[in-house]
Amino acid sequence: MPGLSIVEGLLGADDSCEAPAASETRGKSTPPEGRRRTTPSELSRLGEVRQFGRVVGRSTAMHDLFDALKRFARTDVTVTFVGETGAGKDILAHAMHQESLRGRGPLVVFDCGSVAANLAESELLGHERGAFTGAVAAHAGAFERAHGGTLFLDEVAELPLDLQPRLLRALESRTVRRVGGKQDKPVDVRVVAATNRDLRADVAAGRFREDLFFRLAVAVVRVPPLRERLDDLPELVHTLLADLGRPELRGSDAAFDALRAHAWPGNVRELKNVLACALTLIELGGALLEPKHLRLLSSSNDPSWVDGLPLAGQRLDVIERAAIRQTLAQTCGNKIYAARALGIAVSTLYEKLKKYGA
Repeated sequence: MPGLSIVEGLLGADDSCEAPAASETRGKSTPPEGRRRTTPSELSRLGEVRQFGRVVGRSTAMHDLFDALKRFARTDVTVTFVGETGAGKDILAHAMHQESLRGRGPLVVFDCGSVAANLAESELLGHERGAFTGAVAAHAGAFERAHGGTLFLDEVAELPLDLQPRLLRALESRTVRRVGGKQDKPVDVRVVAATNRDLRADVAAGRFREDLFFRLAVAVVRVPPLRERLDDLPELVHTLLADLGRPELRGSDAAFDALRAHAWPGNVRELKNVLACALTLIELGGALLEPKHLRLLSSSNDPSWVDGLPLAGQRLDVIERAAIRQTLAQTCGNKIYAARALGIAVSTLYEKLKKYGA
């Protein structure tokens, strides 16, 4: 949702719970003219490094975000994260659960974009034995499995329109009725959602129910893209390298200059892929990350161009082939990382590679 501050507020509440807006650097991949880039050694003397769950940051944007999330974690208020693909919405949702009073309860993730449309209702609400062909046993849906904990509705804008009234009813009544069932089951869950889409635009276009939007948008939290939090790069790089098994590796100032100059259209997920690729290029026993190890694809801040050509008028297969080729180059040919970055299954990636003769 363009133009949001870190926290848009509590819709319908007496207190708006606004958080200060982060400085707007949308579309900027380099520091403002005249500002010298800050080296990692200088950053160590600047803003306090703070953490929320596994997410770290020293930037004003992340400090504002952490302050808001710590307040929300102490309540059962419904929180919806909005932000670009790869910005870390899912990790923040997990952190919200861990930091909440429900942290010892289950965290159930329901990916609205990956569940087949004909199975979405059963997976979300459950079904009784014999409810449909193939229902050989009763099945507890995501709401029931999350009882006493948190239900994370990832990519909630992708939920089929005909299922949205059932979700709305469950959110309002805190009960679910399984497919083929005759009784409502009470559920005690805290709901957290995430989307990379503008839900207001989807409501206006008839793709998302307005009443469901207001039910989810009790607290809307904008997750800043990586290009707006470049001061967090040293901490992010250190954390990601530790996750990849190389906590001792350090980056040179030149390497961080290269990282700061990149536009990061894929955000933190892209950064992790770049670092994973870099580890395959560093000499055995090497302890320093240099620019030569970084596979940073040249990118434009204008998303309407790919491979130097305008998207408008290009065949979809041409665009798809270019996206796959670029992602594989960025991940040093690692198909698991590439599939994850592209948002598809590894098997689907292999099918597309076969289709394109790659």
